Amino acid sequence: MDVVLLVQCTSPFVAREDIDGVAAAVAREGADSAVTVAPFHGFLWRDGSAVEDHNYGVNHDKKVRPRRQDRPEDLLETGAAYAMDAAGFRTHRHRFFGHTALVRTDPARVLEIDDPHDLARARALAPLLDPAPLPTREDIDAVVLDFDGTQTDDRVLIDSDGRETVAVHRGDGLGIAALRKAGLPLLILSTEQNPVVAARAHKLRVPVLHGIDRKDLALKQWCDEQSIAPERVLYVGNDVNDLPCFALAGWPVAVASAHDSVRAAARAVTTTPGGFGAIREIAAWLLGPTLTAPSVNTPLPK
Repeated sequence: MDVVLLVQCTSPFVAREDIDGVAAAVAREGADSAVTVAPFHGFLWRDGSAVEDHNYGVNHDKKVRPRRQDRPEDLLETGAAYAMDAAGFRTHRHRFFGHTALVRTDPARVLEIDDPHDLARARALAPLLDPAPLPTREDIDAVVLDFDGTQTDDRVLIDSDGRETVAVHRGDGLGIAALRKAGLPLLILSTEQNPVVAARAHKLRVPVLHGIDRKDLALKQWCDEQSIAPERVLYVGNDVNDLPCFALAGWPVAVASAHDSVRAAARAVTTTPGGFGAIREIAAWLLGPTLTAPSVNTPLPK
């Protein structure tokens, strides 16, 4: 039997089990069509003022008000996944025909994106419902780091002579040293033309490009020179000037203190703010908490 599947992109939290469920209902369980549903106990009202000047309850008698959990259970079409027998779909030319199976899904995952407010809710819920997988050493060929706000807390101290100082985290230095030892090419890429950036990069023994207006162009050129595919680059940033690099890199990562728009665009987000060990956390993703994973280029012991 051929089965037509419809999975709607406006349902961001559709699960594999939902798709498998509607497909199995048609392919193996004898249904002609299937749809994902979730339990619903709400009271629906219809605005009838335009016709009768009479508003009324759709699924309840407004004179009878039991507790919601004591009402008969309704099932809400989630809009996520549908399945249809292909031959029946060609004949009837709509998605619901014959026996329609109702495949229950987790009501916590029910959200349809129809306007910007729905999209904002989805972005807020995504880390809870679908935590992003973290990269491993096998996913990454290079790590590129912003400086201010990622390796620092984004503050600058200026003395009476105009000299600038920043605070960095020793754990980040340990993480960067471990990444270098593991054979990962590293680069610090900063908009600021500041001797502090160069001094820190020199101490870490990491190449640096600073005073860069178009960080994405600099990143692309560096990738070309190193023969590294941008989709194999982990780029760490914190503010809107990092977004062009986020669009280029395969693993855009935001620190916990990053701007909201940067966190939303990131593929992964640290739990640690910039300047407080966020780079050490990322190193642990790639090398393990003890930072002792072997280099991909180093043969494993036999």
